[in-house]
Amino acid sequence: MRLLFALLLMLMSTAAAVAERRVALILADDDYRLIRPLANPVHDGEAMAAALKKLGFEVVLETNRALRRMRRALDDFRQDAKGADVALVYFSGHGVEISGDNRLLPVDADASSLDALEKTSLPLEEVRDTVAATAKVGLIMLDACRSDPFSGPVGDGRGATSLVKDVAEKVRPGLGRIGRAENILFAFSAAPGETAADGTGQNSPFTTALTKYLGTDGLEIRSVLTLVQQEVYDLSRGRQLPYVESGLPKLFFAAAAKEQLPERERLLLAMADVTPEMRGEVEQVASDADMPLAPLYGALISSDASHLSADSLSARLREAADAFVKVRGEMRTLASDDPQVAELRRQAEEQLSLGAFDGARAILAKAADIDNVSRNALKANFVNRTLSEAATRFLSGGAARADLDYATAIKDYESVLALYGEAGQTGLTLDQADRQIRTLDELGKLYTLVGNTDAAGRAFAALVSNLELRSARETDPSVKRDFAVSHIKLGNIKLAQGDLPEALENYQTARTMLRDLTAAEPDRLSWLGDFAMADDKIGNVLVTQGDLAGASQIYQEGLSVKKQLADNEPERAELQRDLTISYDEIGALARTAGQLDNAQLAYEESLNIRLALAEKKPQDAERQRDVSVSHDTIGDLKRERGDAAGALASYKAGHAIVEQLVGRDPDNSELKRDLSVGNAKIGNALSDQEDWPAALAAYGQALSIARVLAASDPANTDWQRDLSVSLEKVAGILAIQGDRAGALNAYTDSFAIADRLAELDPANADWQRDLSITLSEIGMLKARQRDVKGARQAFQDSLDIRQRLAEADPNNATWQRDLVVAMIDYAQVAKNPRTVLLQALDMTLELDRSGRLAPRYKFMIKFLKDRLAKVK
Repeated sequence: MRLLFALLLMLMSTAAAVAERRVALILADDDYRLIRPLANPVHDGEAMAAALKKLGFEVVLETNRALRRMRRALDDFRQDAKGADVALVYFSGHGVEISGDNRLLPVDADASSLDALEKTSLPLEEVRDTVAATAKVGLIMLDACRSDPFSGPVGDGRGATSLVKDVAEKVRPGLGRIGRAENILFAFSAAPGETAADGTGQNSPFTTALTKYLGTDGLEIRSVLTLVQQEVYDLSRGRQLPYVESGLPKLFFAAAAKEQLPERERLLLAMADVTPEMRGEVEQVASDADMPLAPLYGALISSDASHLSADSLSARLREAADAFVKVRGEMRTLASDDPQVAELRRQAEEQLSLGAFDGARAILAKAADIDNVSRNALKANFVNRTLSEAATRFLSGGAARADLDYATAIKDYESVLALYGEAGQTGLTLDQADRQIRTLDELGKLYTLVGNTDAAGRAFAALVSNLELRSARETDPSVKRDFAVSHIKLGNIKLAQGDLPEALENYQTARTMLRDLTAAEPDRLSWLGDFAMADDKIGNVLVTQGDLAGASQIYQEGLSVKKQLADNEPERAELQRDLTISYDEIGALARTAGQLDNAQLAYEESLNIRLALAEKKPQDAERQRDVSVSHDTIGDLKRERGDAAGALASYKAGHAIVEQLVGRDPDNSELKRDLSVGNAKIGNALSDQEDWPAALAAYGQALSIARVLAASDPANTDWQRDLSVSLEKVAGILAIQGDRAGALNAYTDSFAIADRLAELDPANADWQRDLSITLSEIGMLKARQRDVKGARQAFQDSLDIRQRLAEADPNNATWQRDLVVAMIDYAQVAKNPRTVLLQALDMTLELDRSGRLAPRYKFMIKFLKDRLAKVK
């Protein structure tokens, strides 16, 4: 009913627009005699007059009038237009604020003194009184915030300059706030106290936008002015933001509704709702990338970034900016033999710059269709037209990428590869070959982002093969560097899939190539960073495989390279941050090896660097967050030492930092997640102290946050996994306290989430492992309840998963050890426990003989022997 009422109201309002009397007075001054003249106001006045006449206004245009003639024009307007339904006054020229009063400057304005200026300027209040006495709906539009009328060259928008000394304290270029806009709408070309650009063409930016959007079908005047505001803001790249104060008692529609607003207009309206914090981030990223604002706003709005942290928002915007800059560069350089295709690509670039991604892709689709029809019609054109269509589809994919529309981008890039397949690989130009490589790279990245590791692996494998052929033919070392990095990308996918041997082989290949390249090109410092990254990747695999000595050596080599880079550019915070990653890896390795003192030293080195970085920029949330992570890491180490009280103190120190960050940014989902994790760690330390009520309270707080996050974005697998783990923690305490029913419910809920994730991506080894752990916990609980059959089934299911993981990679020491633990669990309810325990002991001894059983786990040998001694 309310919707019907709103529609009727709109129809009545727009229908009335045809019959109502509309009057307008346009004042435009640019030929100033005693102050700096302007170039465009008269052109602006003429443009506004033409636009208003089309909308049914009776228009009076007055140009270059002295104060006396301006006042006479207002008096005549008041008399002639009295009783009109809508009255509009538009002024274009210089405007200033004198001691808080807004003044419009006629062509005879005299700035020789404050008194002279007051006597030769028109108070805005007189315009207001005229409009109020004329019509029921009053509109005053002021393109009068032009740059300082008393200074030299024309300004460029925001940032009013100072006036002559004797009036500087009381006179400001630009206009101030109205305060109360009863029954009248005021539209200013710039924000209060700021100046507006006169424009480089025939019209100012404000009037250009105003004449463009004033007649937008079916849009109420305040929404029209929102379009104007955001258009000027966008095209000035944030330097000029028009301002509106409205006291209108009723809706006013300049034109009747016909159809849905175009994409650009919908984007401009949505931009008005973006928070100031997000606005500032968009402006900074756009400035850094030298690009328009609208494409970033389009990507921001379409991808719903409201839940992102400041750091994640910046990363998402920079991803969109990078994609935009790439596709814009392609559009500007990509040639076509068909002038129609070339023109369509040019039009697509215009739409892309306006943030009209759908419009850009629709135009590119037309261009692709032209190539498609031509290649099928003339066989002689087949290869050229196929590659031309591939280039256009590549541009379309880039436009979708800039919009953060991953699904559409994937579809377009897959079309590009299919077209390259049809055209064949022989005879490709260098640009065409590069485009094929970039397509494969983008596909690999996109499939990784959406969680499709199999497809990502295929894309990166094809990328490796393609670059291998290129590097064999070409001498350019950059191609060989790209070839090396492609191996790292493929290795990352293999690692995610649990294929450690393949991951290691790719990382080692990359490292060998990068070692040779950096030796031949020592000035390419960024390539040294790639080399250090390969070291880190290899070390991570070796740790997982149980080769602690090999991992230690490679981590130290990587650290040495990172120190070299950091020493070369000591002010680059990201290089210092890279050092902390190496120290954390070395600390984790020492911890695994049972060298807890060495681990402590490495973790403290990392903490000290992070403290120094945070001290330099205390408002940088990410640096503060890094400090909290170091406190948590040291807390984990203290727990392992048996220092539960020390661990609790470290966890609370980290938790306090995160609480402060959440207080500063309460909508930041990633910080909320950190808070949940921090609560869980505090719960761990309290559990170590057997303070079960306090531990349950901490786990409960972690669970509450995890529930909210998981509910806010069911597609976020990390948050779903957090919820599963939190439920498991709560279940464990409930079981200890004797609430077995509550524990079983929590375990069951945890299992449902873990099972769903495991089905979502069966190749994800971590998710499979999570599922096996939850099943093991359920088995433990059922065993305590003397439900032997239920316990046996849960333990067997857990064992089956770990068996599959262990068989998939016999070199993965972690998975082999997991399998031993699953066997120990299963032996509790097995019909022949001795056989199971003997098998577990044999596996453990083999891990020890091969040097893959870390010192911290050597206790398992004695534990198994003791268990076997008790089993008949």
